[in-house]
Amino acid sequence: MSRVFADRRQAGRLLAAALAHLKDAAPVVLALPRGGVPVAAEVAQALGAPLDLVLVRKIGVPGAEELAMGAVVDGADPVVVRNADIIAAAQVTPQAFEAVCARELREIERRRALYVGSRRRAPIAGRTVVVVDDGIATGATARAALEALRARGPARLILATPVAPPETVSLLQGFADAVVCLKTPEPFGAIGYFYDDFRQVDDAEVIDLLARHPVPPEA
Repeated sequence: MSRVFADRRQAGRLLAAALAHLKDAAPVVLALPRGGVPVAAEVAQALGAPLDLVLVRKIGVPGAEELAMGAVVDGADPVVVRNADIIAAAQVTPQAFEAVCARELREIERRRALYVGSRRRAPIAGRTVVVVDDGIATGATARAALEALRARGPARLILATPVAPPETVSLLQGFADAVVCLKTPEPFGAIGYFYDDFRQVDDAEVIDLLARHPVPPEA
């Protein structure tokens, strides 16, 4: 029996249907890699939109890396979001936080070289921007992405995801002009619980999907 979504691509097609009203706004679709890329590719295809990435990494609690104590977004001046409650509860020192943050910035650099290279980037300023992930738990990563993108002057900033807990959706509404979420189950648990197929997305799949959805010169 299906948990909710068969896989990321099916979730992307369902999400695209919920975003169909944006097609006339000539949106730009930005994926949070790696898991958000197959979802975002379906959205970009349906909306006839360019596909690009937001290079953002979760900062996980040492020894419990799936638990986000913050997130960091690529840029000349990286945006760092801290989840103060989790940092305090896990008794993470500032030095430990900075060490994990530095490690994640190195991974962002690796991904930028591998995924982006000399690829044309999608324009942000003055555009309707749709940020897509395959699911959101604490919201730290999505919040960091939204804060970084807001500073680049989009006309409208929309967060879209197949599944997230209701309290996270409420939190993130303060950082986006709209949040589109197909399912808000309680209790939530892990994102993978809501997919029949939630296998890890590898670098090769990200590179392939980006190659299939290049940013045109007129974008």
